[in-house]
Amino acid sequence: MNPQVRSLTTAQLGGLVGYSTQQVRDLERLRIIPPAERGANGYRRYAEPHAVALHAYRSLAAAIGPVPARRLMPRLLDGTVDAAAEQLDELHASLAQERRRVTEALRGLEVAVEESADVFRDEDAMTIGELAQALGVRASALRHWEREGLIHPLRTEAPVARSYGARAVTEARIVAALRSGGYGIPSISGILDQLRSQALTADAQRMLTDRLAALTERSVALLAAAGDLHRLLAAGSPEFRRLDA
Repeated sequence: MNPQVRSLTTAQLGGLVGYSTQQVRDLERLRIIPPAERGANGYRRYAEPHAVALHAYRSLAAAIGPVPARRLMPRLLDGTVDAAAEQLDELHASLAQERRRVTEALRGLEVAVEESADVFRDEDAMTIGELAQALGVRASALRHWEREGLIHPLRTEAPVARSYGARAVTEARIVAALRSGGYGIPSISGILDQLRSQALTADAQRMLTDRLAALTERSVALLAAAGDLHRLLAAGSPEFRRLDA
């Protein structure tokens, strides 16, 4: 911490991180930074702990987004060091889990495209239960995708029976891959429309690789935030200062 920083106005505090005076007041109201003291003239006066908290919030927002950061910061300010460490561990674990999902989705998309070129005989058609098991999803998910127009199974003589041929299996694999990568129905619908008309997969692959790159940026940003979060905990917690000694 900088011992020369003793007292700051709202504008000066915001200027440290490029925030407006209104943004600083909003963050104080949301308990993302500690309450300001009031000078004899009634104006807010901020000190080093406020600057540390503001830097920590900005770093955290860059890593996980402003809304999650706003939810997390009050808990970091008011909670114990153990609770803060647990929260940060969960952030790292969540990023790692999402990275695994996107990586698996890319592999799933590659498999779907490769298998779409295979010779598919009529007897290879799958029931809804068989396809659900092959994709690791529930049969209800396949029915939902069908209602949304994402996959088109064939109908047998029984009015409720579905049979999934080559096209439907490929569609289902691509939907499963993109859903596991975190994409919503409208985005997937657009990808499938292009696949059906042009047999292109570039957009689907680009979407997933872009998301993977964004996750890498977030992981790096979270590492960068570690220094600010370290200072935040050290400034506000006697327990942390003992651990840091």
